[in-house]
Amino acid sequence: MIPKEIFEETLLQFFAPIRPYLEDPGVSDIMINGPGQIFVEKKGLLELVPAKFDSREHLTAALRNAAQYCGKMIDEEHPILEGRLPDGSRIEAVLPPAAPEGPCVSIRRFFKETLNVERLIRFGAMNDEVSHALKRSHSLLPIVASTLNILIAGGTGSGKTSMLNALSSYIPDGERVVVIEDSRELQLQREHVCQLEARPPDPRGRGEVTIRQLFMATLRLRPDRIVLGEIRGGEALDLIQAMTSGHGGCMGTLHATYPRDTISRFETMAMMSDIDMPLHALRIQLASALNCIVQVGRLQDGSRKITHISEVLGYDMQTQTYQMQDIYVRRYLGFTPDGKIESEIVPSGILPRCIEQLHEHGMDFPSNLYDAVRAAGGRVPHSPLG
Repeated sequence: MIPKEIFEETLLQFFAPIRPYLEDPGVSDIMINGPGQIFVEKKGLLELVPAKFDSREHLTAALRNAAQYCGKMIDEEHPILEGRLPDGSRIEAVLPPAAPEGPCVSIRRFFKETLNVERLIRFGAMNDEVSHALKRSHSLLPIVASTLNILIAGGTGSGKTSMLNALSSYIPDGERVVVIEDSRELQLQREHVCQLEARPPDPRGRGEVTIRQLFMATLRLRPDRIVLGEIRGGEALDLIQAMTSGHGGCMGTLHATYPRDTISRFETMAMMSDIDMPLHALRIQLASALNCIVQVGRLQDGSRKITHISEVLGYDMQTQTYQMQDIYVRRYLGFTPDGKIESEIVPSGILPRCIEQLHEHGMDFPSNLYDAVRAAGGRVPHSPLG
């Protein structure tokens, strides 16, 4: 049997044309469109690089070695590969005939350095006001620590996973967190974490472990919180049921561009479940389960920012619409001389309904949120925290 270290080094030799980018901490994604066209993403911007594979056969051989490392197959009969490289990076590849112009590959880098809230502030994804807007005096995000249920939503490459990693640092000590993912990416900054990972079937169709099976197991693992890495299908209904059955503080990520799109997609994912539930009952339960949406986006200059922090208020049966309001919104100010977008995230001037729940946990929003409410003509209730 080949030692693992030798196998890993041999695999990297097959990927020699892109190895410098696999080892570059500034590269977040590598995209290969056939042997002669390779793009990388650095600081949110795509650039074509001079690296090339010698031939289609060279690239295919590298992918077959990657498949072998993952314990999978990739050939004309099985043209799609999903797996992880030795450093933890996620690889997705499609071979001809499914990719007529040649193998298509996307590699999402895995970073060992965990992104925390302080680094997000430094990168401009959130500012001190929002960090304060979400935290109490000893640096716990009240929206997280007060067991509100949160979805982090955004488009591809918008920083959803990084944001979830960062927010996890504000889960109170002593809580047991169970994480469910189809491909491990999250590095939660807590001590008491149980990490579960789905597994596809082997080439003979055996050994599959689905997200939904893991979810059922999770409910018997005594979780204080459940974190679902990415919501893709019917497991959304399982998450909604957990949120409404005593498992507060659940979190997950979802692909959606705006907060209202997020809740619509969450509903659509829940409808993919094999459990038959009347639509109006599902909508009422969803609106009761989900408290907040943290919307993230990648701006035109490549930067990743929080664009909205929104609150879900309920479901209106008469109008058949979800009731939502923005707590914080991003305000755009223009461009810097070097082409960067100037913006800031500010209170919307609307008083959040979740304030009472925050107060129950000894937390509060900062004074600038209440100042914005007063400026908009709203009434600010007395805080029991002083």
